[in-house]
Parts: sequence; C-alpha cells; structure tokens
Amino acid sequence: MASVRVGTSGYAYVEWIGPVYPAGTRKEECLPLYSGMFPTVELNFSYYRMPSAEQLRRFVDQTAASFSFSVKANEALTHKIEPASWKEGAAAFLRAIEALRAANRLDALLFQFPYSFHYEPDRRRYLDALLGEFASLPVAVEFRNHEWFNNRVIAALRERGVSLVSLDLPELPNLPPLMDVVTAPLAYIRFHGRNDRAWWGSDSASRYNYCYSDVELGAWAERIRGIAARADRTLVYFNNHPGGQAARNALSFTELLRRAGLPA
Repeated sequence: MASVRVGTSGYAYVEWIGPVYPAGTRKEECLPLYSGMFPTVELNFSYYRMPSAEQLRRFVDQTAASFSFSVKANEALTHKIEPASWKEGAAAFLRAIEALRAANRLDALLFQFPYSFHYEPDRRRYLDALLGEFASLPVAVEFRNHEWFNNRVIAALRERGVSLVSLDLPELPNLPPLMDVVTAPLAYIRFHGRNDRAWWGSDSASRYNYCYSDVELGAWAERIRGIAARADRTLVYFNNHPGGQAARNALSFTELLRRAGLPA
C-alpha cells in the first residue's frame, strides 16, 4: 500500500500566527515552518493570481527535497472562463508549474469547479479540452455539483487517468455524494468541513469554519485504507482553515492513520 501524504490547503493565514506558528512569525517564514510539520501543501494563492515560475522556484528552495506541492488552478481556468482566452491562461499556468515539475516536487494540479459548473454539453467539451492541455501531468478534478457524479464522467476520467476528488463536506441537496471512486494512480481527498448552516451564501471564513472531531476523523481511517489500496499515491488536504483548524486536524489525522497501521 502506497503512503498517504497529509497536508492543508494553504499555509500563510494571518490567524495561524499563534495557533500554528510562533507569535511574531513573518509571512515569508511560514512555508519553512509548515514544511517542518507536513510533507505536502496544496497551494491556493494560485487560484487568485497566476503563479510565476520564479515564485515557485523560491518555494522549492525554501523547503526540503522530500517536500512536495499540489497547485490549485487559477480562476481563469475554472470559475471565470473566457472562451477566447482560456488557453493563454493554461499556457501561463503550465509555464509556472514547470518549476515544480523539473524539481520533481509536483504532486498534482487541482481543478476545482464551482457549483455553477453544470453537467452540460458546452461544459463537458470545455473540460475535455482543458484536460487535453494538461494530459502529461497528474491532475485532480473537484466538482461541487452532484450532476457530474455519474458513470459516464467516472469512465471518462478513468480513461484519461485523471483523479476524481473525494470530498468531505456538508450533506446538502445537490452537493456531491460521499464517494470513494479511484479513477487514476493518484487519489485526492479534500476535507472542507461540515458547516451546513454557513455553506450557502457566505464567505469562505464562515463556510469552512469547522473542526473535525476525533470520531469523525476516525471514521475516515478505513475509507483511506480502501482508497490507498487502489492507488499508487494518496493525497489528503484539509481546507477548514479558519483559526488553524486545518493544521490541527491534519496533524491529528496523520497520527490517527499511523495508529491504524497506514503509512502516513
């Protein structure tokens, strides 16, 4: 069974100074400190602004050779898609992440699509074209709309070797079901919290404000065992970042997996 790498989505939150990092920690000191606690990180600043190769090379230099990165795709490729220019964004994204790939420090690319990304012909054609642009790299796709969770999509992702992200989030109508389908050598899992009352119509600080209990995390241990047995690599990221909850849950989950005999 391949090892399970656990980390968080993002690492440089102001409210983590104190709960996660020592008081007085500067922003530029966060990544080296984070890499001493976790083996991988899901970069999410790249969603808001396109990363550069120089920036990602600095990240490589600031961390140990065993530390690796997943990178969330820019919003121009998932949320604000312009038919006439999205390929330019894809090319810019590819140029940037080459710095991680060349250093053998790239875990995966994450394409997180919003709830408004429906299972419609034009969206399916776009997704097919997008995945074609990144066919040579490890890719994970997260859908927030339940319409995409059907046999046709699962078969198509499996054929392309693209990972369908397994999600932990509130059980609300039309959100994705709890599914542990492995469609690629890479398995990718994201914990968003279960704050159902704040999920709709709120900012991320409220939506993801949730701390998992040991019982909730423990229920995932056997699920991880089943997923990891069918994959070459398994990545787990906690996105419930407010107040440092993601870091606390990720550390607890790592220890829980070790006690369960899983190579975390």
